[in-house]
Amino acid sequence: MNSLLIRADGNYQIGTGHMMRCLALAQAWQETGGEVHFAFGEGTTTLETRLREEKVALHDITAASGSAADAAQTVAIAERVGSARVAVDGYQFDAAYQQTIEQADLQLLFIDDYGHADYYFADIVLNQNVYAVEGLYENRSQLTRLLLGTRYALLRREFWPWRGWRREITRNARKILVTLGGGDPDNVALEVIRAIRTLDVKDVEVVVIVGNSNPHWQTLHQAAKVPRGRFRLERDVTDMPALMAWADVAISAGGSTCWELAFMGLPALVITLADNQKAVGPGMEARGAAINLGWHRDLPIPKLTASIAGLLADFDQRSDMSRNGQKLVDGFGAARVVQHIHARGVHLRKVVEEDAQLIWEWANDPETRSASFSTRPIPWENHVAWFSQKLKDPGCLFYLVADSKSTPIGQIRFQVDGDEAVVSVSLSPIARRRGYGHTIIWLGVQQVFDHTSVNSIYAYIKPGNQASMGAFSKAGFTRIGAREIQGILADHYVLER
Repeated sequence: MNSLLIRADGNYQIGTGHMMRCLALAQAWQETGGEVHFAFGEGTTTLETRLREEKVALHDITAASGSAADAAQTVAIAERVGSARVAVDGYQFDAAYQQTIEQADLQLLFIDDYGHADYYFADIVLNQNVYAVEGLYENRSQLTRLLLGTRYALLRREFWPWRGWRREITRNARKILVTLGGGDPDNVALEVIRAIRTLDVKDVEVVVIVGNSNPHWQTLHQAAKVPRGRFRLERDVTDMPALMAWADVAISAGGSTCWELAFMGLPALVITLADNQKAVGPGMEARGAAINLGWHRDLPIPKLTASIAGLLADFDQRSDMSRNGQKLVDGFGAARVVQHIHARGVHLRKVVEEDAQLIWEWANDPETRSASFSTRPIPWENHVAWFSQKLKDPGCLFYLVADSKSTPIGQIRFQVDGDEAVVSVSLSPIARRRGYGHTIIWLGVQQVFDHTSVNSIYAYIKPGNQASMGAFSKAGFTRIGAREIQGILADHYVLER
């Protein structure tokens, strides 16, 4: 079955961020025709209701969260519902927990924020944050695939229709959105309301989003009454993008909401409410997408008031922040993650000298030669000279592709020239007609987009090569015309970042 089991918790103390970003993953999985199961030990009635409305099946974990017994129950649920894939999100899940999932022969996606585990056994580690780097995961399995950065930001379904939308920046900014997470145990929202009330700015409108697990509703409700008409409290928000589109600036906690704000191009002041948020504000500020206000206990009201007033008044800064934010997050992150899950076990590694003969044999396979622009066999001496030159060429990104058993199944090569690249791909004879083509292409282009400044990737396909056309189309390429290659009018395809 095309089933995914998600294991995450959420409540007043730990917040709802883990479960909400997992909801985005669940929705993207459902878009591919799959079913989703959700296992949790700690949740809220509101979260459970939301998941049921999304047609997600719920399962209880009765063991202590993150324990060996928890891992065993998760494996048992996966086996019972017929899911070969498990996604886990939470800081209580350690290396031993991952190992239990892996030893049950389940594919594991591990969602992480700061490299908290001693070792990573997972098939895929996802860190969607702006500061994510490979160095956080040096202690990992050789086959673990890293999905790092905001290209993989998990945005829920309500944001998808806004892909490509561009904000019109207002010179007279007056609308403020306050969103400080699902719990806000220290009631930082109250301090923000007090700071806004001291603003020397006319006609300010404020919407404060209060999470369902926030216990301070009554206190906030009283604070928002004075002065009348300037503040509105919202609970059970179902259309967050509309509120973000309405606002001119936001005041936000440093959680996953920051990637939603960036996607919507909404200039933001970021306040750190928890240890796991400490790198988000500085990371956003370094990219010019937000202003970092730091730790909430070290933020006096006069400083907060001045920061809000300054951002409202600075048209140029808000314009830059909006543009920079939308460069960070394009809204396709969840779909990319799902694609990686579906590409189970297929992985890339850089080509090395020892691969020369294997790639030569593939290149001289009769089917490969017939699909090439030059059909003549390639002499070994010519291949060695070409291969050596490609390994030394800094503009050549050359990968060998292997399956889950580390059996080589193909190669993919990108010749980079500035912000453009040309792709070439071929499969091992044993891997043909098994559905690997589009997966290899897709994984390769994600590698290029993740690690280079390339914006456009081109492919040239010999006329009549229907298998190649289908694979590139399925990987997201579109035909844009024809171009002569070695005297042959080739089909010209492109994929934009």
